[in-house]
Amino acid sequence: MSKTNRKQDALDYHSQGRPGKIQVVPTKPYSSQRDLTLAYSPGVAEPCLKIADNKEDVYKYTAKGNLVAVISNGTAVLGLGDIGPEAGKPVMEGKGLLFKIFADIDVFDLELDTKNVDDFVKIVKSLEPTFGGVNLEDIKAPECFEIERRLKEEMNIPVMHDDQHGTAIISAAALLNACELQKKKMDKIKIVVNGAGAAAISCSRLYVALGAKKENIVMCDRSGVIRSDRANLDSIKQEFATSRNLNTLAESMKDSDVFIGLSSADCVTVDMLKSMAKNPIVFAMANPNPEIAYDLAISSRKDLIMATGRSDYPNQVNNVLGFPYIFRGALDVRSTSINEEMKIAAVRAIADLAKKSVPEAVNMAYNAKNIKFGKDYIIPKPMDFRLMTNVSMAVAKAAIESGVARKTITDWDAYAEELKRRLGMDDSIMRAITNKAKQAPKRVVFAEADNYKILKAAQIVRDDNIAIPILLGNKEIIQQIIEENALDLEGVQIVDPALEPERMKKYAESLYQKRQRRGVTLFEANKLMRDRNYFGASMVEFGEADAMISGLTKNYVSTIKPALQVIGTEAGVNRVAGMYMMMTDKGPVFFGDTTVNVDPTVEELVDLTLLLEKSVSKFNIQPRIALLSYSNFGSNEGEVPEKVRKAVKILHEKHPQIIVDGDMQGNFAINNAMLKDNFPFSRLADAPANTLVFPNLESGNIAYKLLQELGGAEAVGPILLGLKKPVHIVQLGSSVREIVNMITIAVLDVQAKEEDANPVKRRGILNRIAKK
Repeated sequence: MSKTNRKQDALDYHSQGRPGKIQVVPTKPYSSQRDLTLAYSPGVAEPCLKIADNKEDVYKYTAKGNLVAVISNGTAVLGLGDIGPEAGKPVMEGKGLLFKIFADIDVFDLELDTKNVDDFVKIVKSLEPTFGGVNLEDIKAPECFEIERRLKEEMNIPVMHDDQHGTAIISAAALLNACELQKKKMDKIKIVVNGAGAAAISCSRLYVALGAKKENIVMCDRSGVIRSDRANLDSIKQEFATSRNLNTLAESMKDSDVFIGLSSADCVTVDMLKSMAKNPIVFAMANPNPEIAYDLAISSRKDLIMATGRSDYPNQVNNVLGFPYIFRGALDVRSTSINEEMKIAAVRAIADLAKKSVPEAVNMAYNAKNIKFGKDYIIPKPMDFRLMTNVSMAVAKAAIESGVARKTITDWDAYAEELKRRLGMDDSIMRAITNKAKQAPKRVVFAEADNYKILKAAQIVRDDNIAIPILLGNKEIIQQIIEENALDLEGVQIVDPALEPERMKKYAESLYQKRQRRGVTLFEANKLMRDRNYFGASMVEFGEADAMISGLTKNYVSTIKPALQVIGTEAGVNRVAGMYMMMTDKGPVFFGDTTVNVDPTVEELVDLTLLLEKSVSKFNIQPRIALLSYSNFGSNEGEVPEKVRKAVKILHEKHPQIIVDGDMQGNFAINNAMLKDNFPFSRLADAPANTLVFPNLESGNIAYKLLQELGGAEAVGPILLGLKKPVHIVQLGSSVREIVNMITIAVLDVQAKEEDANPVKRRGILNRIAKK
């Protein structure tokens, strides 16, 4: 290899760029001598020389452009005060984790042992060559104002004190939307701010920038109203001192439109709330307990809109809605600062997002059917993955337009896709499903508990509060595997069928009663019950477990047969089916049937479609179903297209509420533009299909495996459809992650069946269908 080529290889190696999603392996190859020579000597000399010639190349050849410093001196940690830099370190590390999870930004936290402003500024400024941005955190006022001001003036990378601006940005977005709902204008509202620290000052400044009048703001501290005639006012408090004849918080609250609480718990009374103007807005953001309890506040006035800093009430003012995405946008255009234009852009992007239709994954994450803009939803939820694109892009655009960006983005669609890839958007639905499962964990029996993967998965779902595991098998063997692998499954129930003769007898008798006219004798029923799949399914049937997981070490048929014989199908279901949830870059796509029905008839295709429609709906996703063949709406004749067309006709006639169409080829089903151009009459013309029904098992099985291997999609399944009670089957040799996914699906299935069994809920569903 020539010297020139070696140089280029070294440069290419070091410009492989940003790290990806959280991982425990290096982001560049390291397994050979050549890799090491590129990483260090002599290959590393090439990017060093390039950067020496042009300092801006540090962004090209190193991780600087994706690295933020979270820096504190521990003088104002949460509500704990000045507890020192060491005690504040857990908060800084937690902040770093949030940066990574929500915006794929790498973080190094730095705790400085100094309270001297000059020393603090000197240290941070000297770190500029290392970092792409600086997030100041937990620094007390008034020093935080001076530290941030000087660093912003003296450094050429983004600097933001999140305690000031994070709360300001999120609460400002909430305030804009609350004013809209309450029919109030920013330039008219009378605002009371209780608290005069960094967040309170920054909030007030930002509200003024958005149209509020400074003379309409009254600020209070521990001594009461900050009046202009008060002695010894520092310059920061003087900025919002009032000349009005007010002395107490109670006096200030009378006839006010907005209360902003950044102070302490229980300092606001019901009488104060009742003295406010019509349609008041109350942001009680003290943590962990607000200035007035949420339930008390909303019960005192029906015309109130309220927000807090807590996650267990609506309208949580959470800084995580802002800082990850503000820095993401700033880093991506190599901004020299985070200016007012960028902050206001973030405010408006957050506010606008709350008015948009909420994706199914977000609804599911919060166990809701239809979150929508209103009194209980004035700002987006922290788990809303759209924050990444909406806020980051708005901030990046503002940086470019205000002249502080050193890199210009021209292809915004490509940038949006890059942002989605950073988060691994294909995982969003599984994150939502997991959050829903955690809200009501169910008992899941593991039929193959004498397997390390199963036990590891059981530990994960137990630790994450997804499910309550029940381990089925030889107790001594299970305990041995647990001890050998240092698994933590203390207290988890272990059921050894060999030690349960009475239970086995009960289960066998039940199986005999069900199958005696299908060739099963009582002797054979007792023999079958020694099979853990029969025993586990019987536990579910008798209500001693809520769901069963099996299949890791046995073929599909030997796992599904016991479930069918012991539990049986749902009422009105003639046959079971298998479905895979394919996690693609464009979101989840559901495939069926992929595991059970070899060559379904017209009637069986109809049944299968109805099963899929019901199952996909459990994920809070509106099914859009395409029945596939090698024909497009009669363009080709043959047994398969004819079968599919007949099935679609029946579905259209008997189930008009379902969004379904066919026959159609696979590319037309998922390429909405192609379908709309050629077949605008299709019921799927306005949006692509998310549920694909295959004409036979062969095509479905081939399709999902090809997509898995060639398309890089993750297959979650097979999800067994149509059983009366949940039994789910993992693939032979599944990974622990795949087993955990299936356990999560099983818990969700139990929850859905419980909801379906609720008469009140069922009436609500029927009413909605009737209205449609």
